[in-house]
Amino acid sequence: MDTLRHLNPLDRLLDSAQNALSTVLGAPRAERPNPGLGEPDVVLDESERRHAAGLMRINHVGEVCAQALYIGQAAVAREPATRAHLLEAAQEETDHLAWCADRLRELDSRPSLFNPLWYAGSWAIGAAAGLRGDGWNLGFVVETERQVEAHLEEHLQTLPPADARSRAILSVMKDDEARHADNALAAGARVLPWPIPTVMAAMSTVMKTVAYRI
Repeated sequence: MDTLRHLNPLDRLLDSAQNALSTVLGAPRAERPNPGLGEPDVVLDESERRHAAGLMRINHVGEVCAQALYIGQAAVAREPATRAHLLEAAQEETDHLAWCADRLRELDSRPSLFNPLWYAGSWAIGAAAGLRGDGWNLGFVVETERQVEAHLEEHLQTLPPADARSRAILSVMKDDEARHADNALAAGARVLPWPIPTVMAAMSTVMKTVAYRI
C-alpha cells in the first residue's frame, strides 16, 4: 500500500482492486505480533465458543470494511498528507484483520460469507466521502472510528469471561481506533452533519446482525 502514495489516479484504482482481492480472498499479514498469543487458549464450552466466534466475525467484517473505506478514501484524496494518513491507518487495520482471522481459526469458525459485499460497499462509501474533500474525508474517519471504538467496548463487556485471547486482541484494536480518530481530528477533520452519523450507525447495526451468524 505504500506505493499508493505516489501513483496517478488510475494506478491508485488498480492498486485498490489488488487490495480488495488480498483482503477478501487472500490472507493479510500483520506487521505487529498478535496480542492474543500471550494469553492462554482456554477451552470454551460450545455456547461460549459460538458467541465468541460471532463477535470476532463481526470484528473481522469491521476490519474488512475499514480496510475498504480507507483505501477508497486514499484513492481519491487530494492532499498527499491526507493520503499518507489514511494509508497508515489502513496498515494498522490490516493488522487487526489478520488478528481477527487468526482468532476465528482458533475458535474453529470462519469469516463472513458476505465479505466481498461488505468490501465493495465500504470502498464505494469511502471514495464518495473522499470526493467531498479532505476535511470531510477525515471527518468520516473520525465518525467511523468512534463508532467502532464503541462497539469494541461493548464486545469487551460481552465476551465469555475466560476468552482472554479475544479480549487482548480487541483491547489493542480499541486503542488503535481511538488513536486513528484523534489523529484525523488533529489533521483537520470536519464534523459530519446530521443525519450522516445516524445513517452510519444504522448500517453498522445491520452489518453486525448479519455478520454474527453468516
